[in-house]
Amino acid sequence: MDLTYSDYLHVEPLLSLQHPRSEPEEHDELLFIVVHQAYELWFKLLLHELDKVKGDFVAGRTYPAISTFKRLRTVLKVAVEQVDIVETLTPMSFNSFRDRLDKASGFQSGQFREMEFLLGYKRADMLKYQPEGTPAHARLQARLREPSIVDAFYTFLGHHGVAVPGHLTARDLTQPTQPDPEIEEGLFRLYKSQPDLEILFELMTDFDEGLQEWRYRHIKLVERTIGSKRGTGGSLGVEFLKRSLFHPVFPDLWAIRHRL
Repeated sequence: MDLTYSDYLHVEPLLSLQHPRSEPEEHDELLFIVVHQAYELWFKLLLHELDKVKGDFVAGRTYPAISTFKRLRTVLKVAVEQVDIVETLTPMSFNSFRDRLDKASGFQSGQFREMEFLLGYKRADMLKYQPEGTPAHARLQARLREPSIVDAFYTFLGHHGVAVPGHLTARDLTQPTQPDPEIEEGLFRLYKSQPDLEILFELMTDFDEGLQEWRYRHIKLVERTIGSKRGTGGSLGVEFLKRSLFHPVFPDLWAIRHRL
């Protein structure tokens, strides 16, 4: 039997994964489920591409990293546009099925926390939101202990003559990455001397800005929908989300903007 489009993409199993819990079913609950399932698929792709960039950095591959950061930024644009769809839900329509979510919350997205850890925004206390023994908990633990994409970037800079300080190469990998004056000096020199790296650094900044844009749109979506209420499952809602706003992945690239 020939392979079909439906078989290749497992369309029937995919379409069977949406199970509204409201009874009788609230019309808008399907939209809520589909959009968030789509987000999890985009997170899966972002992790896939970020792992690829991490390998490119370690191997010193400039142009493959440039290509992938273009893709990453484009995916983030789509993720931001999906917020427009969710915002067609009014607070009244969301509240019509919100209680059916019980303790489930987007705060518990293991893949999004994986992405944060991979990007160097590591917070061990986020592990408590994934039940021990689950695949999500195991993946997050592994991400906590492994080098982040910023650590791989230090290796990449070393390939290009930047003297990476020992306190960065020997640092505790379970801690969040921090800006460093010596890295900033090395980046400034490369900006001025290597046009291909200037392109890469600008795309990295584009990605960083795109992630912050997504965070902002997500915060405003939550604030618009539930106001100052706590999130589902007792999550801290808008005030917690605001703590990560304007938290750059590559702070050293932002720190030298005024000098370029």
